[in-house]
Amino acid sequence: MRLYRNWFYGPIPHEIGYLNSLVDLELDSNNLTGQIPISIGNLQNLTILQLHTNHFSGHIPQEIGLLTSLIDLELDSNNLIGQIPTSIGNLKILSRLYLYKNGLSGSVPQEIGLLMSLVYLDVSGNHLIGQIPTTIGNLSNLSFLDLSSNQFTGQIPTSFGGLENLKSILLRENNKLSGHIPEEIGLLSSLVQLDMSSNNLSGQVPTSIRNLTRLNWFNIFFNQFSGHLPLELNNVSANLILFQIGANHFSGHLPENLCLGKSLTHFSVVYNNFSGKIPKGIKNCTTLQRVRLEYNKLSGDISEDFGIYPNLTYIDLSSNNFHGQLSSNWGLCSNLAALKISRNRISGEIPPELATASHLEFLDISSNQLVGNIPKSFSTLHSLGVLKLDGNKLSGNITLGIGELSLLTELNLAANRFIGFIPEGLRSCQKLTILNFSQNMFDGRIPYDIGSLQFLQTLDLSQNMLTGKLPRQFGGLISLQSLNVSHNKLSGSIPSSMAQCLGLVSIDVSYNELEGMLPNNKAFQNATFESLRNNKGLCGNIAGLKPCSSGSPEKKIDQGHKTTSLVLIIVIPIGVIGVVAMVVVIWLIPLKRCIKEMPRASRENLFTVLNFDGNIAYESIVEATDNFDSRYCIGVGGSGSVFRAELSNGEVFAVKKLKQGDESRDFKSFSNEIRTLSEVRHRNVVRLYGFCSHVRHSFLVYEYLEGGSLAQVLSHDEKSKELDWIKRVNVVKALAKALSYMHHGCFPTIAHRDISSKNILFNHEYEAHISDFGTAKLLNSNSSNWTSFAGTFGYAAPEFAYTMEVNEKCDVFSFGVVVLEVIMGRHPGDIVASISSSSLSENQNLVLKEVLDPRPSSPGKHEAEELVLIAKIAFSCLNFNPRSRPTMFQVSALLSKKMQPSDLFIHITLCQLFGLEFPTV
Repeated sequence: MRLYRNWFYGPIPHEIGYLNSLVDLELDSNNLTGQIPISIGNLQNLTILQLHTNHFSGHIPQEIGLLTSLIDLELDSNNLIGQIPTSIGNLKILSRLYLYKNGLSGSVPQEIGLLMSLVYLDVSGNHLIGQIPTTIGNLSNLSFLDLSSNQFTGQIPTSFGGLENLKSILLRENNKLSGHIPEEIGLLSSLVQLDMSSNNLSGQVPTSIRNLTRLNWFNIFFNQFSGHLPLELNNVSANLILFQIGANHFSGHLPENLCLGKSLTHFSVVYNNFSGKIPKGIKNCTTLQRVRLEYNKLSGDISEDFGIYPNLTYIDLSSNNFHGQLSSNWGLCSNLAALKISRNRISGEIPPELATASHLEFLDISSNQLVGNIPKSFSTLHSLGVLKLDGNKLSGNITLGIGELSLLTELNLAANRFIGFIPEGLRSCQKLTILNFSQNMFDGRIPYDIGSLQFLQTLDLSQNMLTGKLPRQFGGLISLQSLNVSHNKLSGSIPSSMAQCLGLVSIDVSYNELEGMLPNNKAFQNATFESLRNNKGLCGNIAGLKPCSSGSPEKKIDQGHKTTSLVLIIVIPIGVIGVVAMVVVIWLIPLKRCIKEMPRASRENLFTVLNFDGNIAYESIVEATDNFDSRYCIGVGGSGSVFRAELSNGEVFAVKKLKQGDESRDFKSFSNEIRTLSEVRHRNVVRLYGFCSHVRHSFLVYEYLEGGSLAQVLSHDEKSKELDWIKRVNVVKALAKALSYMHHGCFPTIAHRDISSKNILFNHEYEAHISDFGTAKLLNSNSSNWTSFAGTFGYAAPEFAYTMEVNEKCDVFSFGVVVLEVIMGRHPGDIVASISSSSLSENQNLVLKEVLDPRPSSPGKHEAEELVLIAKIAFSCLNFNPRSRPTMFQVSALLSKKMQPSDLFIHITLCQLFGLEFPTV
């Protein structure tokens, strides 16, 4: 008898245990809830049990070990908790065991080594701890092993050498897994895929790797490996497709023959200490698609060491010691989308043939020694989004038809020797966010059409010889955050229309011939004298400036106010209508459809998703909180209150109950949190166990974290002492990993939008977890990500208050605020404002040690060096320009690096924390 998948919902009935003749039970990909019934142990003839991709909760019953006829057991993609039962060792003929993407905890039982028939074993994406069982080495038939995304500790067992049939071994993202790769790994002669990335492994790559001649996937990215790569790697190169060893401490030369088999597509050694020339094998490796060599010490002639790669889409050679001239061969890489060769010693002219790479979207050849003009042929690069030529010796007039490059988002020609007028045609580049023509010899007036760039965030025309007035059209720069026109010969008054630039944070108009009243704009009114000095007659309420007399300038400012008010009167209702419409389309319609398709009896009492079943769960929660009595309340937030609920079986949960009286607003937050957290599986993100939408109460059920919030801990002197520097460093690393996962490991990307100390929760070991996803947003590259303001004042990125565009860089800014709060023991306040405006003013000579939280004991040398790095990262995250902030993937990568102790900690000032460079990952 067989029972196959159908459209089932609710729990599996206990009576299923009476189907003694059942041999095949496949109920995967349904909406089944509740616990796996213990009566399932009665199905003695069962050979296949597939319950994956449902909403099962609770423990895996010990009775599962009675199913001794099982060949296939698949319980993955549920919400199971607790330990893997030891009785699983009774399943002697089991071939496939899938338990991945659950909430399982505890250690993997040694009895797993009794499953001698096992071919596939996958327990990834859980909370498993302890050492990897050595008994796994007994599974001689094992072909696929995935232990990724858990919390295993200790070393990789040497017994793995007995897995003679193993083809794939995946151990990535176990950040406490340490020690060396055992030499015995070389005994796995059938191995095709080896992924040990994102761990804490160290030492050298064993020479026994030469025996893995079938290997096509080699990934040890983000570890602490060091030394030289073994020459024996040449023996495994014939079948290599992916080779990623970046973010380690490797040195020496790269292996010569990595592309012998002409199959290598992904090659990354980013952020190491490799030196010497590019291997000859790379030059002839025409299969390459993605190459990452940046942040090393590689050298050689760039015009000779690289070939023609018809499949190449991305190559980054930045931050090395390459010399020579740019080859015209790059133009023959017909699929090339990104070419980055910044911070090298490249000379000569830019070859016009480069424009034949018609798919080019990102060209960065900045900080080299290039001379000559920008080729006119670049006007044909219609896909180009970023063009960075700054920091070279380019000269002459700009004859490039910039107006043809309508997709440009960043154009940087700074620090060259360009002359003549700033080119016209910028009006066509409506996507521009960064425009930098500083440190050249441009003269003449500023083109009016720059004022039409509504998305422009950074405009730097400083240190030129520009004349005339600032265009009144600059009032149209509604997204502008930073304006620098200093060290020119500009005259007249600053146009009052710039009062409409509500997002402006930083200005510098010094060393010109400007006069008159400052615009009634926060950035101008709060400007320092240094940013206004050496002009003809500027006036205002700034120390060092003369006060303004009343007159016509006031009228102009009043007119500017009227214009602003009119714009707001028109725009705000339209925006509100748009947001309401978006809510209806995205949330209400799918929700109505969902409710409509449910049985009528379920509509008033819906309790689904993860760990409970209907009325019993609802009543259990109400009983445990005494009908949500205030004495069980452990926190109050914007959308509701959080209660501690201890059930009759001893399990403790945190329950967030929605406020009553504003259901329409709070139901969106409620639905949003369910939708977001149901897709998230990360050890540093609070786990959602279930939700209930009831006519009396609506609430969400989470794992209970007894350590309280970061805000609570920092406000308590004794707890702050207990939160020592090692724990604080780990808090920062945990947050970085969780946000990196949300931004780069989820599809679509998740933007939290409210990262703050009150939303960082601790367990009893002070391990940090991100909570409260009520304002989170799933980012879709194919649709608009503009929305209303959400977040906590003091943590929200400055641009979000006026652009209303959501992206990952909003979370990066908030992360920077929280990081400073962690190390300072209090909200950083004015320091955040001064960092984000790139002007520390009176704090610039303040020593870092003086702003640290004094309550914990003084940091040791190792912790001190990590604190310097953390502070530098925080400063970078608080950059007023979102595009200049690092990604959380870059932050997490840098934090995973092993730091060397230093004696310089006591001397580091805040102004020395600027300018940290991140590897492009």
